[in-house]
Amino acid sequence: MFEEPAPHPVTAKPTSASRITLAHIMTHHDTNLLGTVHGGVVMKLVDDAAGAVAGRHSEGPAVTGAMDEMAFLEPVRVGDLLKVQAQVNWTGRSSMEVGVRVVAERWNESGPGTQVASAYLVFVAVDAEGKPRSVPELILETDRDRRRYQEAQIRRTHRLARRRAIMELREKRAAEGLDD
Repeated sequence: MFEEPAPHPVTAKPTSASRITLAHIMTHHDTNLLGTVHGGVVMKLVDDAAGAVAGRHSEGPAVTGAMDEMAFLEPVRVGDLLKVQAQVNWTGRSSMEVGVRVVAERWNESGPGTQVASAYLVFVAVDAEGKPRSVPELILETDRDRRRYQEAQIRRTHRLARRRAIMELREKRAAEGLDD
């Protein structure tokens, strides 16, 4: 049902070539009215990490096209060291899905962290005029990479089907004179 990436005109790159981890200590400047770190702060770090990965993989500028399934699993507190881990999960002609995992550790403690958030973002590689450009094929190195690639294909299928269904509904409602 799911296929490996097809040969691509741009040089292929392995998942490990653009994988990164960003780290940031959360301070009181990052808090919301509840005293925990504002979700928007975490989202910006997620977008920053994903953008760096997309730029590395595509060897140039890439813009955020969509953010799927941003999930906040645990609250983040002042003093947490956030590790934002990102990698390319899937590539198309000009787009890439980047998976991001956010882990929190206390800044002054060692030991395993706690996963606090995750997200999937779609980036489009663009040229100097802002037009989509080709991205390298993704070389899947591990079974985990192959699983992520297959899951990304499912998310893409659902994203495109949702977009089509919404556009069809809007066209139908417009034809019936229900929407302005």
